[in-house]
Formats: sequence, C-alpha cells, structure tokens
Amino acid sequence: MIDERKTLGELLSDPRIRKIAPDAIRNRDLSREEVWNKTPAQLQDEHFFFGDIGRGFQRLYDAADTGDWYYPLYSEAECAEDEARRNVNMVWLPSDDPKADEKPFILLVPGGGFVNVWNLTEGWPVAAQFNSEGYHVFIVTYQVDGEERLLEKNMVDMARALQLIREKEKHFHVQAGRYITCGFSAGGMLICLWNTEMGYPAFSLPKPQASFPIYPFVSLRLAEEEYVPEEGEEENPEEDEREDMRLYGCPFTEAMEKAYESPEHAEGFPPCAIFVMAGDDLLGHSKLLARTLEKLQIPCRLEIGPEGGHGFADGTGTCIAGWTERAVRWYEGLK
Repeated sequence: MIDERKTLGELLSDPRIRKIAPDAIRNRDLSREEVWNKTPAQLQDEHFFFGDIGRGFQRLYDAADTGDWYYPLYSEAECAEDEARRNVNMVWLPSDDPKADEKPFILLVPGGGFVNVWNLTEGWPVAAQFNSEGYHVFIVTYQVDGEERLLEKNMVDMARALQLIREKEKHFHVQAGRYITCGFSAGGMLICLWNTEMGYPAFSLPKPQASFPIYPFVSLRLAEEEYVPEEGEEENPEEDEREDMRLYGCPFTEAMEKAYESPEHAEGFPPCAIFVMAGDDLLGHSKLLARTLEKLQIPCRLEIGPEGGHGFADGTGTCIAGWTERAVRWYEGLK
C-alpha cells in the first residue's frame, strides 16, 4: 500500500509514473498549489478533490510496476505536425479478476472542461473501482490544446485508442469489439458524441455495448436556455467566437444544428446508465438525455444523488458512493 504520510507532490514525483504525472490534471501545475503538500487523506477531508486518490495512486503504481501500462496515441512525427497531440495517451489498468477477459472492457474518459483532463480524480481512482468489479479499463488522456475543431480531434483520439486496443487485443486480454464507454462532464459529452455519426460510425468501429455518462454536458440548446450571466459580467463576442471555433470549428448556433447537440442525434446510442447529483448545474442535461433515450426505447438508468454537486468522481464519501458497481450490475442485468 502507498505510504499514507506522503503528500500529493511526493506521490506524483515517483519515478515509476513520470510519463503520466504531468497529466494528473493536464495543463495545471499542481506544484504551485496548496494541494501539492497535502496527503490524499487531507485532500479528501478538506474537500480539495473528490474521490479516493490514494487508491488511484496505488492502482497506477501497480500497473507501472509491470512496465506495460502507458501508450502514446500519436507518433513523434505526428506530434511534430501538431503539438496538441503530444502526450495524448492511453493508460492500461487491467483487472486481476480472471473473468474480466470475458467481459467488455471500459474506455474511461475523464472530464476537465476541455481545458484540463482530471486523471487524478476521474481517471485512476475510478479505474481502480471498475477493476475491483472485474473489468479491464483503459483511460484516455485526450487533446485539450489547439485552436480549432477540438471536439472532432477528440473523436480521433478515442478512435486511436480503440484501434490500438484492436491491434493488441490478445496482449490486452480483451475482445476489441466489446466495450463500454464511461465519461465525466466534458468526457461525458465526448462519449455521447461518440454515439452519434461523429463517433464510432465515422471510424467504422463497433458500437459500445453500453455508455455511462457521469454528470455529462450534452445539449448546447439547454446550456443557452439556462445561461445566466454573473453580476457585472460583460459580453465579449470575439472571445466567444474564438471559443466556438476552438471547440466546434463553427459558430455556436451552427453547432446546435450538428451532432454536438447529441440528444437530437441519439438513435445510435447504446443502453446508458447516467449518474448525477441534485445540486449539479448540469442536472438538466442528464434528465434531457434520459428522456430522449426513453422516447427512443433505448434502455436507460438515471440515478440522481439527493445532495451534492458536480465532480463527485468515484463517489467516495458521498451519497452516490458505489455507483460504479451499480452501473455494471445494471449493464449485466440487461442480458
């Protein structure tokens, strides 16, 4: 077990995980923050971060000790063409359960508002929970840099991960055509986009067996309807236009008419288990997605925790604790 006295900085400085440590929260230098000198227990008790961070580190260390866990998704030549691809990667965290080889694997996509990728909370600890439930897990650290069509590039990132898994399926002990996607917030948006024509059909890849969107963002229309400017906030059309181009490659109003508005393009969705808290600003997105799937007669489970907000990660210490087990048991009960 990890030394519980070690701080976040000490844990991230372990040479075994040097490759992934900078992407604990991608594009965020934790060494400059107060959290750097806190232990995982302190981070949880003082509500800096959600999730069992210590368990996540232990799982990552165990994988790193095997020497086979970290996979870049682009070659050096491809990164030289576009620096935003650099350090885009996949981490392999297999389950010790011998029955895991017979189950779908889980493609895990952390959130971060398309600015960060929160492996620290929504990646490593969540993978450890799914591993304990008998599922192999692959975590994708996707592109959050670049200035145009970021979400299209993220679809390529996910496709690259699945293509690599297919190439090495015997090595990974998986069946490449059988997988479940799980994504948080921005990552939840990505796994929903993956279920539209922008995702698996565009890359001639298999449809997921199921999807687990966790407090996802799914609707631009709903976001516009619910948007309330903060007091004193000034409009900045040029900045808004730059952000629209960065994410969608087109104005926000045009993006609404495309698959970015995933509830209007949900015919290809697999069964979904959705988890969110009642106090989450994105609660309406989960409800909208669930209603859409029900109308399409696609199996759907929506669980709303009675108290709490955004970012509960693996659910440790919250009213929604154990959601990973409930998600996979629900999926298994579909058969």
